[in-house]
Amino acid sequence: MTAAPDPSQPYRGRFAPSPTGALHLGSLTAALGSWLMSRHHGGAWLVRIEDLDPPREQAGMADRHLRDLASFGLVSDEPVLRQSERSAFYAEALQKLREDGWAFECRCSRSDLAASGGIHKHCVKQPSGKHAAWRVRLPRKMVSFDDAVRGHVAQDLGSDVGDVVVLRADGYWAYQLAVVVDDALQGITQVVRGADLLDSTPRQVALQGLLGYPTPSYAHLPVVREANGAKLGKSLASLPLDPGNPLPALVKAFGLLGQDVAAMQGAEHARQALARAVTVFNPASIPAQDHWLAQS
Repeated sequence: MTAAPDPSQPYRGRFAPSPTGALHLGSLTAALGSWLMSRHHGGAWLVRIEDLDPPREQAGMADRHLRDLASFGLVSDEPVLRQSERSAFYAEALQKLREDGWAFECRCSRSDLAASGGIHKHCVKQPSGKHAAWRVRLPRKMVSFDDAVRGHVAQDLGSDVGDVVVLRADGYWAYQLAVVVDDALQGITQVVRGADLLDSTPRQVALQGLLGYPTPSYAHLPVVREANGAKLGKSLASLPLDPGNPLPALVKAFGLLGQDVAAMQGAEHARQALARAVTVFNPASIPAQDHWLAQS
């Protein structure tokens, strides 16, 4: 695997928000970074709604995300995909994993796995879960890849990850399976997203191998955090974006990506600012460290 996308393939990138809350500066930074990378490589930029967790989602938030993104000039090049409508594809992938002997039913609860630090290495003798989930027994090996921002990343699946849930006990599909299936079926060549998901990448690479999918290249962007270190969107201090006044947030996000914000100065609207940003965007300038915002 290489840090850069394969130049022989048409570039396809994506942004995949979850409708559990309003978009904030961290969300915009990830969206802008993925959009810029797509435009830098002359490729397509897709939006995918990761609406897999109804108990946590807010009514109407997915459509609000799309409206807000549009106000910042960020519009999907293809019809928006919603994971809530793709159960059949995830079921087909699970069936393959079952047939190949990788997937198994499991009734282990979180409390059952407390002794192993929450890592499932084998089912306990008397699991306490009332309903069964489906897990995948990942290969017990080291998985590594070269990230375009973070450099070489390696993780021991056996000691650090264990067996991953792909269909939850409450009947909802798990993120780890859905993202792998959709990236493959949408032909995504480079996954550009926040570094808070860096730890999930090795298990997704392993799932890609089990399902016979190609592995895209990866670029994990710096996460924007509160002054106390909390990720934006995980604290009450996180404020939603103002779609009625997009330029200040766009300029801020561009700077957080390590880019020269002077290129955006004087822009009269979001699309003009984006057009200027594309001309100076340098992927090599994206910082490998997270950002901590100063307290106001």
